[in-house]
Amino acid sequence: VQLQASGGGLVQAGGSLRLSCAASGRTSSNYGMGWFRQAPGKEREFVAAIRWSTFYADSVKGRFTISRDNAKNTVYLQMNSLKPEDTAVYYCAAGTTGWAPMNLDQYDYWGQGTQVTVSS
Repeated sequence: VQLQASGGGLVQAGGSLRLSCAASGRTSSNYGMGWFRQAPGKEREFVAAIRWSTFYADSVKGRFTISRDNAKNTVYLQMNSLKPEDTAVYYCAAGTTGWAPMNLDQYDYWGQGTQVTVSS
């Protein structure tokens, strides 16, 4: 499975961005898909995930929405009301076995990351 993340950029606080993660290769609509982020000097952290249901980190609930289009093998992360603390490199990931959506170790494949910068 190859994952290609895109859609990052520079946005002012309060603005919106939509990230996309296109999957290719051996894909399946049954795979769990997640978004994680990593800010400079910090560990990679869970943001959102989707499989049979959706999961969100408390810090993004009500502002971010994860969705998927199985026909396009693409997962999206709609990010609204962005804050400077959302600044990070965002990574998408696919989990093919088991399902613990907030656990990095459960994901087998990772995309290359896309930079999101929110200015104050």
